[in-house]
Amino acid sequence: MADPSSYRPRPGEIPDSPGVYKFRDEHRRVIYVGKAKSLRQRLANYFQDLAGLHPRTRTMVTTAASVEWTVVSTEVEALQLEYSWIKEYDPRFNVKYRDDKSYPYLAVTMNEEYPRVQVMRGHKKKGVRYFGPYGHAWAIRDTVDLLLRVFPVRTCSAGVFKNAARTGRPCLLGYIGKCSAPCVGRVSEEEHRELAEEFSDFMAGRTGTYIRRLEKAMTDAAEEMEYERAARLRDDVEALKKAMEKSAVVLADATDADLIAVAEDELEAAVQIFHVRGGRVRGQRGWVTDKVEDVTTAALVEHALQQLYGEETGDSVPKEVLVPALPDPVEPVQQWLTDRRGANVSLRIPQRGDKKSLMETVARNAQQSLILHKTKRASDLTTRSRALEEISEALDLDSAPLRIECYDISHLQGDDVVASMVVFEDGLARKSEYRRFQIKGFEGQDDVRSMHEVITRRFRRYLAEKEKTGEWADGDELRDLKDDEGRPKRFAYPPQLVVVDGGQPQVAAAKRALDELGIDDIAVCGLAKRLEEVWLPDEDDPVVLPRTSEGLYLLQRVRDEAHRFAITYQRAKRAKRFRASPLDDVPGLGETRKQALIKHFGSVKKLRSATIDQICEVPGIGRKTAETIAVALAQAAPAAPAVNTATGEIMDDMEDGTPETTAGAPGEPVPAGAPDERRGQET
Repeated sequence: MADPSSYRPRPGEIPDSPGVYKFRDEHRRVIYVGKAKSLRQRLANYFQDLAGLHPRTRTMVTTAASVEWTVVSTEVEALQLEYSWIKEYDPRFNVKYRDDKSYPYLAVTMNEEYPRVQVMRGHKKKGVRYFGPYGHAWAIRDTVDLLLRVFPVRTCSAGVFKNAARTGRPCLLGYIGKCSAPCVGRVSEEEHRELAEEFSDFMAGRTGTYIRRLEKAMTDAAEEMEYERAARLRDDVEALKKAMEKSAVVLADATDADLIAVAEDELEAAVQIFHVRGGRVRGQRGWVTDKVEDVTTAALVEHALQQLYGEETGDSVPKEVLVPALPDPVEPVQQWLTDRRGANVSLRIPQRGDKKSLMETVARNAQQSLILHKTKRASDLTTRSRALEEISEALDLDSAPLRIECYDISHLQGDDVVASMVVFEDGLARKSEYRRFQIKGFEGQDDVRSMHEVITRRFRRYLAEKEKTGEWADGDELRDLKDDEGRPKRFAYPPQLVVVDGGQPQVAAAKRALDELGIDDIAVCGLAKRLEEVWLPDEDDPVVLPRTSEGLYLLQRVRDEAHRFAITYQRAKRAKRFRASPLDDVPGLGETRKQALIKHFGSVKKLRSATIDQICEVPGIGRKTAETIAVALAQAAPAAPAVNTATGEIMDDMEDGTPETTAGAPGEPVPAGAPDERRGQET
């Protein structure tokens, strides 16, 4: 691990001008490429105190052994040079989009003497016109089959073409009229190239010209009583219209645009692109990337634009590019796109209308793509095994933690404090064993005390079950443990690893709770949200797992699931409290004043016992309103006690809740339009 101060440039050595910089490791390999409006200001950010750097940036600067830069005239030149260097060096710390599958394109090889229409995958070649990408190769072949009767362009391979030219006999397509047979001289090279140009123009969206031309020719043939020719032209028109119907009309104004959407979390990001030509979706593609550096949505969009248009010119770059966030600054990127197209390109965020609605559809596709990617990754047995082994090695455990329990505290400014417990076994969620807790032992916002209470309650129950049952059996016998009424024991199974959502204070509280109960065979760690650091008890420094680590990915999924489950319960409790409040029956009392009353007194029970003078102390509550509230609460019956639906027992404030019944856990598709509970304001 290198010390960044060992290769830090001397003061005044870095120019204050636009440029591109490269970090190299000790073997002179380029590990990161970046651009800057001011090299001096940008590079200074990398050489500050390591504790102030993001973990991913810290890893990069300690891996590097040198830094060098190239000065350019404008930010547009910096963007172009950055793209060239990323393509050339493939740096490990740059964002790398990878296709979630290999997409086929419809290609017209205009660089050949006799252009050919074919399906192509992989890297694009110079001089070839591409259309798509398409979801399936058969979709391309169906479209081509319809268009060949109107534009009979060559589709055969070089070997078939040479053999036909040698024998003087065309292939089957030449005999049935779906190839103009340039191999035997039926059309000249110029005539065949013109057919290929017309085919390309039609695929590029200029469809109206050819359909109108064919319809006019059909009408003229009918007037001249050439009915057979008119019938063929009619069939040609129908073939073109059928080919157009394969692409749905999404924008009525015949817009040419690309729509780019991003779905992301702390570790990965998914990008979806819809290619709209002539108002129709002509193609779709998606990318997934590991976020090996700390990047914003705007930076992800900029990287996507570079990869999408880095090798494109002319009409391949559309007039309009719609994105969820604009690069900062946006002018150099927009100028770069304009230079590649050779005409003005609009780069903007859609605000209203059909384009905004279509962008929402693209965003849903991106979100589903990310969920699908995570589901495949989580369901792979080899990947799960590797993740458990990495956790075992990083935390110095005796064996892989086959059962992991994670705890999270959720509240709203100290009110409605709840906690969640989620269980992962063999790297997969066991939702039937999720538990939730109400915490009302003290007032105020204190996650550390709450964590101590939850761990104490959970493992006190575990010790009670253990005392009743005796020493634990192994294997399937453990699964058969039942209580006196035949129900599975609720806290019977001990985990090998307890994960808490938080840093050193929360980990210390959990460890202290286990020590007080005399439990010393369960490992404890914490995962801090901001820097994704793993904290261990009695350790001053965290364990930093690599960003590509499957172990870190599993810990993050466990932590996020506990956070989601806790917030779901906390929101449900809060909504139920306000929805079932006797204050709802007080005439003229709105939501703002109801919330002020609850916040001031803490609960309806305390409000009911308050005097009229005490109620008047609440801002916005006059004496007449206070008297009305007192009368309404006196007449209202006390709320019925809560019932545990799992056991049928009446719950007090410290009783544990029921297993989860809600949807939306990792590995399950999130319904369209569903809120992302992990990004709520509650903590």
